[in-house]
Amino acid sequence: MQYALLAYGGQRTHAGAVEGAIADVLARPYVSGWARLHADGSATTVRNGEGRTLLTDGPFIETKEFLAGVIVVEADNLDAALAIAQELQGTRTSGAIEVRPVLEALFHGA
Repeated sequence: MQYALLAYGGQRTHAGAVEGAIADVLARPYVSGWARLHADGSATTVRNGEGRTLLTDGPFIETKEFLAGVIVVEADNLDAALAIAQELQGTRTSGAIEVRPVLEALFHGA
């Protein structure tokens, strides 16, 4: 089953190369894909309101932490996905990782 690891950060960091222990985890065969995101200030939120589409600069809500990236992993169950998240979190100095099952596979075929 696929799980999405939503990586949150407490500070806006330079978007340089992924290095060290984080790069090692991302290179493992159970990682199906990943994406680092620009800082939350670069976001535009799209929603419906009053019968029209509304665009808002910035993230949907103001928080102390921002979504920094998404990592998709293959794991047999939630416990295995949590173990991967714990290993990845051990390579970080702050933030949190939210683990969610993926409703539908992101990648079909190979």
